[in-house]
Amino acid sequence: CFWARLFRARHNLSKHSWASKGPGLNADHVAVYGCIIDGYQDTLYVHSFRQFFHECDIYGTIDFIFGNAAVLFQGCSIIARKPIPGQSSVVTTQSRDDPSEDTGISIQNCSIIASDDLRSSNVSTRTYLGRPWRPYSRTVYIESYIDSLVDPAGWTEWPRNQGQDTLYYREYMNSGPGSGVGARVTWHGYHVMGYNDATNFSVSNFIYGDEQIVSDDLRSSNVSTRTYLERP
Repeated sequence: CFWARLFRARHNLSKHSWASKGPGLNADHVAVYGCIIDGYQDTLYVHSFRQFFHECDIYGTIDFIFGNAAVLFQGCSIIARKPIPGQSSVVTTQSRDDPSEDTGISIQNCSIIASDDLRSSNVSTRTYLGRPWRPYSRTVYIESYIDSLVDPAGWTEWPRNQGQDTLYYREYMNSGPGSGVGARVTWHGYHVMGYNDATNFSVSNFIYGDEQIVSDDLRSSNVSTRTYLERP
């Protein structure tokens, strides 16, 4: 078990640098609370096992949350920065390689927003919720606030259209000007999901947080967490 609270991790490469992985987590029962994780491309490498991020601020540009952990972000601010001209920003790139793997990225009750430099920029920048690093990429957005920076298509392709029929991308009861699903991608692997499917990606069911992460660490520190979802 790894437990971290109230620290700042900064990926010092600038937005003009070549990609280089930021902080990487390769441990089971990881709990990170109230931290700032600051970078550009490849900010946070959620490599493997079960991980939980609560009330963190995560900054980046391209693929800034990536990897193949079973990871849940709850109550976090996910902040897209201004990339170099001509580039788009992509929040997640999940790398599940096999449909039997119980991994994925679950983003629950978070805010997907623009940084000050992106918000004030006169250059039009497309921002996407995710793209498939591997064919069975799995990412869900649940009960989150999605601001207007997110492109109406929501998601973007990997080269050669990898994974569009085999990925698992879902949205459930999100809000905000960027949350509309009417113009989302029409890939076979993308859908708006219902309550029963969404509960599979809650703290209790997805990372077994009641048993390990939440009860042992966060609750003992008087941190308020939600292990359930709202019904529509």
